[in-house]
Amino acid sequence: MNRIRSLAIAVLLLPVGVIAQKPPLLPEQTVSALANELSGEIAKRNLEGITRFHRQRGSQGFHSAAEIIAERARSYCLSDVQILQFPADGKIYYGTQRSRPPWDTEFAELWDLANNQAAVKLASYEAEPVTLAEDSESADVTATLIDVGDGAKESDYAGKNVKGQIVLVAAQPGAVQDLAVGKFGAAGIVSYAQNQPTAWSGDDQNLIRWGHLETFSPNKTFAFMVSLKTARSLQQRLAAGEKVQLHATVKAGQHPGFSEVVTATIPGADPNLKDEEIAFSCHLDHQRPGANDNASGCVTILEVARTLQRLIDQKKIERPARTLRFIWPPEIEGTLTLLNAKPEFARRIKAVVHMDMVGGNQNTKSVFHVTRGPRSLPSFVFDVAWAFGNFVNEQSYNFAAGLPAQYPLVAPEGGKEPLQAVDAAHTMGSDNDVYEDSSFQIPAIYLNDWPDRYIHTNFDTAANIDPTKLKRAAFIGAASGYYLATMTAQNLPDIQKHIHHGADLWRDAMFPRENNLTPDEIACMREFEAEFQWGLQGRLAKFLNSKPDPANEPDWRHTSCAADKNTDGDGGLRFVRKPEAKGPATVFGSNYFTDRLKAAGMPMPGILEYEGLWGTSEEYPYETLNFVDGVLDAQQIRDRVSAEYGPIPLELVVEYLKALEKVGIIERQK
Repeated sequence: MNRIRSLAIAVLLLPVGVIAQKPPLLPEQTVSALANELSGEIAKRNLEGITRFHRQRGSQGFHSAAEIIAERARSYCLSDVQILQFPADGKIYYGTQRSRPPWDTEFAELWDLANNQAAVKLASYEAEPVTLAEDSESADVTATLIDVGDGAKESDYAGKNVKGQIVLVAAQPGAVQDLAVGKFGAAGIVSYAQNQPTAWSGDDQNLIRWGHLETFSPNKTFAFMVSLKTARSLQQRLAAGEKVQLHATVKAGQHPGFSEVVTATIPGADPNLKDEEIAFSCHLDHQRPGANDNASGCVTILEVARTLQRLIDQKKIERPARTLRFIWPPEIEGTLTLLNAKPEFARRIKAVVHMDMVGGNQNTKSVFHVTRGPRSLPSFVFDVAWAFGNFVNEQSYNFAAGLPAQYPLVAPEGGKEPLQAVDAAHTMGSDNDVYEDSSFQIPAIYLNDWPDRYIHTNFDTAANIDPTKLKRAAFIGAASGYYLATMTAQNLPDIQKHIHHGADLWRDAMFPRENNLTPDEIACMREFEAEFQWGLQGRLAKFLNSKPDPANEPDWRHTSCAADKNTDGDGGLRFVRKPEAKGPATVFGSNYFTDRLKAAGMPMPGILEYEGLWGTSEEYPYETLNFVDGVLDAQQIRDRVSAEYGPIPLELVVEYLKALEKVGIIERQK
């Protein structure tokens, strides 16, 4: 998971004293079959196998984990089990993603050559692979350690001669290397970068953060990651005037190879619908151990596959009409590669159940989210997921409280506490970004934990994974995916009972925020709500290969409700997305947008740094591009993005649209 900030809308339904409800949407015999067959213990055993490997992109560790997944899938009698390979050489683009060459490590150690004492090993790749930053290059260096503070700005190096030495920095290595190595000539980096901010950040000084160098930086170097405790000890010695000598040995580097994606299916039964697919997704790559992030998602969709296939074989449930597909790629870049290199996948997939961090126990401090898609992609599938998520909330709470609960979904080796899942607004940071981008428009149910105090550290271990949590996540995913794979027009009365929940949730969340908005902005949000409702019905009709009633279509899609209409100037500009370069504009490492923007000598648009009332610099540009459809003008796009994340100046939206036009992602309508 590559999370910056969650915009969750929490609705915790704790039905004290209520009688256990009947399951939603699916027949009770199907729910019973799923609840009895799903196993958190089987999932966790598979997780323990995967977490042995340092699963960097294209590496031997990733391939070993992929082989485990493929072997398990075959043993579970899944169909079409493959490890797909796509060339990755640093030059090929898959949509907006420039392929990053694979990276492997043979050996890496960092020694402290303490004066008049025995040398002390500070880091060992063999013992803890997370201690070597991704994309480090081979080196054999003995040098003095120099503390440069954060290390990400020139003033950090003032009065310090770091040429040929190793710098101690607080920032991530990738934010430092072009200055420290490229400009000032440092020989290498030792980083104590802290984890993603949560309430627990810095509490445990033994955590070692996963580090990254920039894949395409011309200033190749190495970087070791150490704990805050180790860094403070080194800083104290340096402050006392001691000369700290380090010896770094690294045998590692990038190399041409392949991006690998494991995939398997449960074929559909309906001749007219079997070419449509409901996909289950995760991401297999990560540092070792990477248990919750994201071995948990990988083994949970594997357990869903095992369960559904077994129940079909035992004739306890019907084979679904649509095909179920299971996908284990590298995060974001693997999904982008797959959908661009195999466009038939993108055409077939009607909806996705994506799992990224779904097993954290109470020690991780995590909260489970059933996350919705962006406002640019209204869909009923999110209400399907919440129907089952809310059902698990009710059942698990009643069980914990000693009330009737027929389906508590408790694993024998797991916890017994309530799930307390959150019905969450759209959050970026995983492969759902790719599926829900406007070039694919595939709604993705996103099941995820946040916060997790051990994310991206050496403490993200199997010991912090709860089999009960895995089972409950598997149930929500399996029930949602199976329902979507079997759904026909006959299900419309049932789904209509749930379809407005997401719209109501968003509207309720807006009430406390209206104090920060003008009357015109409040009016916009209320008008867009009706547009969103129309979108829900439209997506439902499209899913069932029918058409919504055009008489119910609102008029606001063709006008702007903003008081400061600027439709005669830049606000009236309309753009359409071009068919090439599919995917979000900004992705991992080097990408289509930034590469071409730099080549054209243009500055980065201000929207990429804009922080709104409740939106981030990731979400504003993401949704701005998503709303580009050839119908909405720049003012109308600005209004919709503002309703979703808080007001943003029209000038920033126009600047970004013109930059997207300049690099060839969109083109102007004349």
